[in-house]
Amino acid sequence: MLNILFYKYVEIKDLTEFQAKHLVLCKSLELKGRVLIAEEGINGNLTGENDKIELYKNELTKDSRFSDIQFKEGPTSNHNFRKMFVRIKPEIVTWKLKANIKNKAQYIEPEELKKLFEKNEDFVIFDIRNKYEFEIGHFEKAIRMDIDKSTELPSVMKDLMKYKNKKIVTCCTGGVRCEKASAYLRENGFNDIKQLHGGIIHYGEVCGNSHWNGKCFVFDTRGAVDLDTKNQNKPITQCVLCSLPCDTYYNCANTKCDARFIACDKCFETLNSRCSKNCRNIVKTNPEVYNKNANMTI
Repeated sequence: MLNILFYKYVEIKDLTEFQAKHLVLCKSLELKGRVLIAEEGINGNLTGENDKIELYKNELTKDSRFSDIQFKEGPTSNHNFRKMFVRIKPEIVTWKLKANIKNKAQYIEPEELKKLFEKNEDFVIFDIRNKYEFEIGHFEKAIRMDIDKSTELPSVMKDLMKYKNKKIVTCCTGGVRCEKASAYLRENGFNDIKQLHGGIIHYGEVCGNSHWNGKCFVFDTRGAVDLDTKNQNKPITQCVLCSLPCDTYYNCANTKCDARFIACDKCFETLNSRCSKNCRNIVKTNPEVYNKNANMTI
């Protein structure tokens, strides 16, 4: 089976018709995952049998709007999603930023980024992902955004201004978040800036885990993946209870908490799917706040 990521900023006018036809296509190929569409483009993550993923890619690229779309793909043992949906959204990534996508930064290819590391160039990486994604894995020289969701980027701009005159590379999982974020940064005075083409996943395909620490967080049932399956990195995070090295994310079973937390198998069982002893006790006394899907790392 294969897991694929893809996106493209391109005008889509016939959203309702496109949604209906696309959902039929995906279900006919027995794919699972999510495809978000908006007037500004498409953003998808799907899993399926190898031959059916190939058929999907062929069908999508027959449409001239998507003929040059880039697919990031990798093997997976099972479906990484429980169902298949195609949804119409205001944006293919919810930024709510007043940024013109036409002002996005130029791309830097994975090989070029690797050379910057190897030459010890004076540059920094703006990791545009959420802080819980950063914690489980990130590049050397990476600056963490102190945000829990993309819409909070403007709130950290003041802290980023000290890097305004440095060479900057932006990165995110598959590249889509950097498109509009890099435009926003450029419009706010960051001139020497490029975005990693294809994101962290594509870098892993080309350069392995060179200059990367930990794993890459993904928004599906896997929780996180190694950039290089043949040369896996050791965990850089610890279990919330025993503090031993661990890199498995869960969602707290206390629905009023629902926090993401990292735990080893033994401590996850000890905590009864909760992020802390406090949440464990709350669920014991208030069973109505129990989330039966807490063991899903999404």
